[in-house]
Amino acid sequence: MFQEFEDASDPTKSPARIAALRNEMVRNGIDGYIVPRSDEHQGEYVAPYAERLRWLTGFSGSAGLAIILNDRAALFIDGRYTIQARSQIDTALLELRHVIDEPPTEWLRSNLKRDQRIGYDPWLLTLDQVDRYAKACMGAGAELVPIEGNLIDRIWDDQPARPAAPVASHPTQFAGRRLAEKQPELKAAIERAGATAAVLTQPDSIAWAFNIRGADIAHTPVTLAFAILSTEGRPQLFISPEKLSEDVRAELEPDIELCRPEDFTDALTRLGREGASVLIDPAWTAHRIVDVLTYAGAKIIRGADPCINPKACKNPIELEGARMAHRRDAVAMARFLAWFDRESPSGALDEITAARALEAFRQDTGALKEISFDTISAAGPNAALPHYRVTTESNRRIRPGEIYLVDSGAQYLDGTTDITRTMIVGEPAAAMRDRFTRVLKGMIAVTLARFPQRTTGAQLDSFARAALWQAGVDFDHGTGHGVGSYLSVHEGPARISKTGTVPLETGMILSNEPGYYKEGEYGIRIENLVVVKTPEPIAGGDRPMHSFETLTLAPIDRRLISVDLLDERELAWLNAYHRRVVEEIGPLLDAETADWLAQATAPL
Repeated sequence: MFQEFEDASDPTKSPARIAALRNEMVRNGIDGYIVPRSDEHQGEYVAPYAERLRWLTGFSGSAGLAIILNDRAALFIDGRYTIQARSQIDTALLELRHVIDEPPTEWLRSNLKRDQRIGYDPWLLTLDQVDRYAKACMGAGAELVPIEGNLIDRIWDDQPARPAAPVASHPTQFAGRRLAEKQPELKAAIERAGATAAVLTQPDSIAWAFNIRGADIAHTPVTLAFAILSTEGRPQLFISPEKLSEDVRAELEPDIELCRPEDFTDALTRLGREGASVLIDPAWTAHRIVDVLTYAGAKIIRGADPCINPKACKNPIELEGARMAHRRDAVAMARFLAWFDRESPSGALDEITAARALEAFRQDTGALKEISFDTISAAGPNAALPHYRVTTESNRRIRPGEIYLVDSGAQYLDGTTDITRTMIVGEPAAAMRDRFTRVLKGMIAVTLARFPQRTTGAQLDSFARAALWQAGVDFDHGTGHGVGSYLSVHEGPARISKTGTVPLETGMILSNEPGYYKEGEYGIRIENLVVVKTPEPIAGGDRPMHSFETLTLAPIDRRLISVDLLDERELAWLNAYHRRVVEEIGPLLDAETADWLAQATAPL
């Protein structure tokens, strides 16, 4: 099993740990300390050694930040984790704050006293973050100061070791382009930015740029490393030698200068002394890197990571791989959904049993490399938690009359999948049907959208919400995120959300996943992955328009649909989608599952 179900969070230990941290603060002459949920590479997912926020507070979400002062402390989370955080932290010790409604910067301005000093680890905050927090501290007459050596690491006695998983080459048959073919494009992007070099810190950018994959982070096939790209000469990859086999080393060395991680700071210093203009992404680059470059004399050019956009716009080989991965995954999903329909009416299934079964069906494909994230297997009120993670303590039976939501994905060499389906066990309530159908209408609206070039995700986001808004309800997460090619299941730069300002471009793979959550009762989400297609003309129109190709192939629970809420276009799409599911994966199924699929996709 790739997924574990034990919860290492323990809020009962927070008082002693926060007290120990405050003692370290006194020793370092500071009055507060910022504890982000991040590592030196600023990725969404981190290795166990970097779970400092979880160790300190008990909160296990994938996004959050704590600020510990001498006399008070606060944990900042977004709307996905409000309910979860209440159950995981000691709320008498930590104030819970919404990161958007009550941002850390405002909290600092309101709670700091003049001349106080707030410390931070310069490897764990980005240039953008330090700029914001420094301004907030100045507004209160306080000072933000870097502290060398992480204070949590000094008090975490049994902190896990840093990962050193082996690196594998990602073959051109899946990557679509050789390493050497990507370098001219990256060099051109650096030159367009007015720079002579660029620092790469994001693990998935490094994996994509050098056609390598790793296993340093659970569920995401990346290796932790740094890289420097230059407009002159070979790129430098700073990676632990023990991660590289002789075969991988021999494949990389003709195109890359392989360097040890401990040489990274010296290489940055050399760039500065040479007077280099260095492109850094302020949203993803640790402030420590910028400090070293600046002190050595480099000119800092703020701009996007040069890998971000070409990585997001999948080439034809990657797109065909995605289609193949989704067909394979669809077979596993069909087998799981059929099994669930047979077993769930008994009331004997629980959330962990279902999650294990789904992973086993994916294992049966013979191609599964990993799951792409911890499966959200949620029954009844647990489904109302958008990012619920089942544990042995929270595990719940799946009862008749309840909704069951499963959000899951897989990592295959040819593609990454992510799918959510919501099912009913027995007979749904009328309110469940209404909300499910409104979510479905939103998902269909995004699927059928036609939009001009330079359209952003924010412009499409309301399509997913309109039917819900008409009923006076909404959901508190984005409608969609980018997805990598055997890489991160959450990939930038584009997303479909209220804050999605990046234009959607041909070849981008995005999720389409509106939802609805009734706290304490049930949750609904329907998710397909889609690809942005090349703009095409519309008869009688003035300009070509993008559209979406749907990758995901799995039935949508007909028992939860109120047909009278669907218009003719929506109903036609649903029936055509179900026909496509049968045509593409029906021949790949055993007879029993094929019979179930035929019934599950019968026209409405």
